[in-house]
Amino acid sequence: MTNDSAAPPPGCPAPPAVQPQPKRLKVPKGAVDTHCHVIGAPPDYPFVAARSYTPPPASEAQYLSMLDTLGMTYGVLTQVSVHGTDNRLMVGTLRHHPQRLRGIAVMALEAGEAERRALKDSGVVGLRLNVLYGGGIGFDRLADYGAMCREMGWHLQFLIEAGQLPAIASQLARLPVPFLIDHMGHFPTSRGVDDPGFAMLVALARDGAWVRLSGAYRNTVEGSPYADTIPFAHRLVDAAPTRCIWGSDWPHVANWGVMMTVADLLDLLVDWVPDEATRNRILVDNPQRLFGFPAVS
Repeated sequence: MTNDSAAPPPGCPAPPAVQPQPKRLKVPKGAVDTHCHVIGAPPDYPFVAARSYTPPPASEAQYLSMLDTLGMTYGVLTQVSVHGTDNRLMVGTLRHHPQRLRGIAVMALEAGEAERRALKDSGVVGLRLNVLYGGGIGFDRLADYGAMCREMGWHLQFLIEAGQLPAIASQLARLPVPFLIDHMGHFPTSRGVDDPGFAMLVALARDGAWVRLSGAYRNTVEGSPYADTIPFAHRLVDAAPTRCIWGSDWPHVANWGVMMTVADLLDLLVDWVPDEATRNRILVDNPQRLFGFPAVS
């Protein structure tokens, strides 16, 4: 006898409702949190069936409150995987805050000119390809996405495990637009900094790729306070200090371990990037350049 009803993807907890201030880091003026999500609730904002988690809602108001509490001047929203290519909630949030926010969309190549232009007009500056967590778009038409982004003046972002990079490195090198690797390669620190996949990430960063310093709680094998991620951040910052950026990954979906605060992650950045001038570049100058934010005097 078979059971035809599949178990729903597991639910994940919400982030803390109250965000404290960091203890070790003073957020500089002009800082950008480059990676967050807003999440709706079905039926208004359906979830894709092919997902690996079920998140609670994360509203525009909650997101803006987090940015304000932490003193972030700007923010970048990335289309969350559970909503697939339905960018409506993210786009609506961008349109409400055109001076403060930018967006990274998930979009099928078959999308028409009108949809592409509407996304750009809303503040979308790039596309994300995702082979993790479900609900994303993979890399089988990478060259076509590169051509689309070149036409739109966008860059590409990849949610990929570093071990997959050697197989597609030559394709990445031929892209006609800037590209970024998320979450420091999203792979377990137990493999070590000399792992071939991570070594390829460092080489790509040195040669021109952008890297997001984020996802400590995704990569750690030791758990909080994520000290095992520090050597990996050091390698990446040494390779590309002008192309590393930081993101909180709020509201920390698909995390069933210790639920951190954004302040915890900002304080960890002090260990990842001990030099204040370089750290401020990563929080301010680099992301302002990549996402097109004006400098703040």
